[in-house]
Order: sequence, then C-alpha cells, then structure tokens
Amino acid sequence: MSNDAWGGDAVSLVDAFRSGERSPSEELQATFEAIDASDLNAICFEDRETSIAAAESADVGLPFGGVPIGIKELNEVDGWPFTSASLPFKDRVATYTTTMVERIVGLGGAVLAGQTTASEFGGVNVTRTNIHGVTHNPWEHGKTPGGSSGGSAAAVAGGIFTIATGGDGGGSIRIPAGFTGLVGLKGTFGRIPLGPEAEYGNLTVSTGCMARSVRDTARWFDVCNGHDARDPLSLARVEGWELGLGSHLEEIKGARVAVVADWGDAVVSPIMWELLDEAATNLISDCGMTRVDDIDTHVPRMGAAWSISGMIAVKAALGDMWPDCADQLTPEMRMGLEATEGKYDAEARAKIERRRKELNEAMAKIFDPVSGVDFVITASNPDVAFDAAGPLPSAFGGVKAGAANNGRLTFPANLHGNPAVSVPAGLLDGLPIGLQIVGRHFSEPLLLDLALTMERNRPWPLIAHAPQLTP
Repeated sequence: MSNDAWGGDAVSLVDAFRSGERSPSEELQATFEAIDASDLNAICFEDRETSIAAAESADVGLPFGGVPIGIKELNEVDGWPFTSASLPFKDRVATYTTTMVERIVGLGGAVLAGQTTASEFGGVNVTRTNIHGVTHNPWEHGKTPGGSSGGSAAAVAGGIFTIATGGDGGGSIRIPAGFTGLVGLKGTFGRIPLGPEAEYGNLTVSTGCMARSVRDTARWFDVCNGHDARDPLSLARVEGWELGLGSHLEEIKGARVAVVADWGDAVVSPIMWELLDEAATNLISDCGMTRVDDIDTHVPRMGAAWSISGMIAVKAALGDMWPDCADQLTPEMRMGLEATEGKYDAEARAKIERRRKELNEAMAKIFDPVSGVDFVITASNPDVAFDAAGPLPSAFGGVKAGAANNGRLTFPANLHGNPAVSVPAGLLDGLPIGLQIVGRHFSEPLLLDLALTMERNRPWPLIAHAPQLTP
C-alpha cells in the first residue's frame, strides 16, 4: 500500500509530534489517504470533520496526544454506529462511550479516526459479516486477519493506524495479532474496565489494543487500566508498565516454563510448531529460564459451554427479531443460535459451573508457585491465516478439528482470567505466526518483558512486508 501514514509505532509518532517533525493534523490527513487507498475493508465508519477538529486541538504532551486510532466496532462511541457487526442492528447508534475509549481519548489524548470491522457479535475468528463484507489480511489479500478484532489488526498491520482497540473474549486479540504480526496482550480479567453498562456474560472478556510494539502496549495499559465503579469486577489501578519495561529480567531468570504444542487439546500445524518451538527455545535461553517437560498441562474443554453462554447473550440482544432475522446473520451465528436453542437450563447451568470449576483447579495446579510453572508457551493459532471469506477450518491434517480448534489455544486464559500475550515469531509461507505466552494472574509486566526480549533480539516488521525494524 502506498501512503504517507506513519510506519513506526505510536510512541515514535508521539515523539515526532513533540519534536515538530510531524503534526497531528498532517498525520490524520495521511491516515485518511491510507484509508482511501486501502483494499483491506478494515474501516466501516468515519466522522472526518470531528476527527479533524480533534487533531487540530490535540495536546501532544499526553501519552497518545494527537495519535489517530481505530476503534473496534464492538467498542461503543457515543453517536457512532453500534451495529455489533450484525445486519439486524444496522441502524443502531451508541448512546455512551466505553470506559477504555474515554480514557484513551481523555487521559491519553488520542484522536478517534475511524471504526474498524469485527466479526458478528465478536463470536468467531474470521472478520466477514453480512453488514460489512470481508476484511483482508495485509500480508496476503484473500487471507483473514482473524477475529473478532480483525479490522483493527488489519488496519494496524496494514499501515493505516499505529494502534487500535481490541477485545478478547476467547482469543480475539491474540488470534488476529498472531495472524498479522502484531503484539496482542490480553490482560488479567478486569484489568481494563468493561463499563459503562458492563455486562459480564461468560466472564471471559478483556479489552486492550492491537499494537506494533511492546512499548505501545505497555503505554496503552498505563493509560486505560484501573477500577471503575460501573464495572465492580475491574481491578485497582497499577502504574509504570512502560517505565518498567526491561526491569523484570532478573525476576524472570530461572522461571519454569512449559512449552505445549497441544494446549487445550488443539491440533497445531507441525511445520509451524517447529518454528514456534525454536522461538520458545530461544526465548527460554535468552532469559535464563528453565524448560519443564514433566508437568501435566491438560485442561478440561470448555468450548461448548463458552458457546452456549455466548449464544444466550446474542439471543437476548436480538430479542423479538429472532428467529425472523436468521437469514440476515452470518452462518456461524445462525447455526450457533439454532444449535444451542433450549440447551440452557438448570442442568446445563450446573454442568457449565462444574466444568469451569474443574478448569480453574487445573489452571491453578499448572501455575502453582511451588509445584507448577511460571509460564506456559504455546501457539497463538493452530496454523497461518486461512481464507478471508471463510469458512472456519473444519479439518486439519486429517483430524476433524472443528471451528473450535481455532480457539482452543486461547480459551484457557480467558476462562481462568490469566494474562496472555501473542508475540510475532516469524513468517511461514509469507504469513505471520505468533507465539503465545500465558502467565499467572497479574503477571503482565513479566509477559511484557518476555515480549520485549523477543522484540530486541529478533525484531519483526512493524507493518506488513516492511523490513524488520526495531520501534
């Protein structure tokens, strides 16, 4: 793509604003030109007049002062479309702004420059909907950027925005990050508030960003984290993640690490796993950690329970429109609603709670401070990006994996609430692959330092097809 938008990360863009090398208005105009030139179909709404006014008055002294950012269409912005990426809600408009967006604009100084596409209701790992069509991976047109934060990932990796919002209820930050060569951190559950008007559903959703660099990710969480009474499960504020980058390496030295190819019973490409296992081995060596091969990392499957509880929320949102709106939905949402119809009752509720208890016990055992490990390293995705138009992969290597295979690697951290990060780990057949690192609750600074070690020792391209550069 030929455009004049900033090719570095957001932190370097802020530095350029402060030095006078570039102005927020100039960058916003370059962003508009990049949107107009793009064939990724990653942007579904703009309010350019309001964006221009915000850029003209931007305070570049703020952490993201003047930086044009993308907002995932599942994150509400007062007055913007709030379609949930679903055709039945094509005319719905948000009446409030989500806490994370409030903070990244009010405290961070960012400029809202466009709304990015997502999968319908955030329910699948491909960004292809009846309301917006197919979103493409900037590494290869015709391949998916993943989902549900696919538009944000495509726009950031594709050179439109330096950073954009994301959300992760079953892998929806880490999966697209892995497919597009970005950093994707899912924080400990509650790290960034979900309010206002927070709904918890299956208690798995965390919000964050799609970023080109580790320091961008750390700065984002510095700005956006902290308790909000409108989300009583949100965590108390912590500070200094960006300032503390690189300061935890002594703490990490000697850490015990399990490297697991089939985390969550996923079926992973053997060729891709060879590359990821090498990346894990390098990281363990670089940080002086210890690989542990004799620990049981099995966790109970929770995909069906996750799906049932998720479909309850979708059906409630559709209300009286269902089932008359069935033909307006994507095949995955329609089939999911039909398959789970009437399956949630007292018995199902008890089974879901029992399975979740079992998973909590298994994860606690894996990460036990005495007998367990400090980190689990696995893949972010079972393979490289699949076709942008779908369908979701139904078979791999002769093994019937089903659509859930694409989320089995990421589900455990959502269900137990652990922080986990996807870090670029190279290319396979010209497409990015991501290494996923899962840690104990509240261990994000350690995960960021592990990601920083990979970034420093084996830097990745900041945008698709660019030379490998450090931020």
